[in-house]
Amino acid sequence: MFEREQERIFARSWVAAGRQEQIASPGDYFLFELAGESLIVTRDAEDRVHAFFNVCRHRGTRLCTEAAGTLKKTIQCPYHAWTYGLDGSLLVARNMEGVEDFDRAEYPLREARVADFEGFIFICIDEAASSAAQTFAPLDGRFTAWRLPELRAAKRIAYEVAANWKLIFQNYSECYHCPVIHPQLEKLSPSNSGRNDFTEGPFLGGFSRLHDGKSLTTSGSSRRKPLVGGDERQRAYYYTIFPSLLLSLHPDYAMAHYVIPLAHDRTRIVCEWLFGQHELHRPDFDAADVVEFWDLTNRQDWRVNELTQAGIGSRSYTPGPYAREEGLLHAFDRYYLSLMT
Repeated sequence: MFEREQERIFARSWVAAGRQEQIASPGDYFLFELAGESLIVTRDAEDRVHAFFNVCRHRGTRLCTEAAGTLKKTIQCPYHAWTYGLDGSLLVARNMEGVEDFDRAEYPLREARVADFEGFIFICIDEAASSAAQTFAPLDGRFTAWRLPELRAAKRIAYEVAANWKLIFQNYSECYHCPVIHPQLEKLSPSNSGRNDFTEGPFLGGFSRLHDGKSLTTSGSSRRKPLVGGDERQRAYYYTIFPSLLLSLHPDYAMAHYVIPLAHDRTRIVCEWLFGQHELHRPDFDAADVVEFWDLTNRQDWRVNELTQAGIGSRSYTPGPYAREEGLLHAFDRYYLSLMT
């Protein structure tokens, strides 16, 4: 089933790989694994973002091995030194001048489709899939108030969780568990205050109310300038962007979880915290109150997800009924099954 998911879901979807700021300058790159493929995500001299398959066109050698770095204007194969430009064009093919019918122009690096959505880099390796514009159309304008492309990451933490990726998505989509698992969260944002505005399809979620004047931090307050105004200052929004991103929007910061399936019972999750640049440039800026609050919350979730993964492996287990607070789990299951059957 895991292999089937990789082909039917991850190989055909727009998958969140990272942020534009991770490759701020030409030649900056990071590697991203998608449906068994290694991709080099980089920016060329014309400011265009590419996701090249990490495969030399000569003998198929892996080109880049470091997780991230900066390329010196070219990408060179470590085997026979075929050399490519940052736009993927083949610049040098050693000793190929006399090979009959060989044309360098016919051997650029192969690349996946790339799109920007709210400052996030999305990649799709399926040429037949719908465009990113069509895919994300239901979200047009939904996140504008937070000016997400202008925010910058203050902290990233990577977790490896011994649980299936779907359990991560489902846990994120309900607060039925919050009074039991997250007492510190429950004090600041009551679990019964949630309202959903996306209830079908690949995008699910809504908001929970904050107690007046409260912020989801270790102290329950914040000295940061709000990113939004009006009612948004009293709400925390939580959205799942199927199949790879969990997006949280708060009055004074945003948070993203990149969900990366590693095996049927193992998932890598990269969590990053985003703040306004005006805050990051303050000499007294400190994200610890937010990071520590959510690092605790994350670890509480990962622990119970791992317990669930262990339990559902029992021959005695059959799924129980959905609770009233689990409507988005039902919606997730329906959408998942529509892609897998």
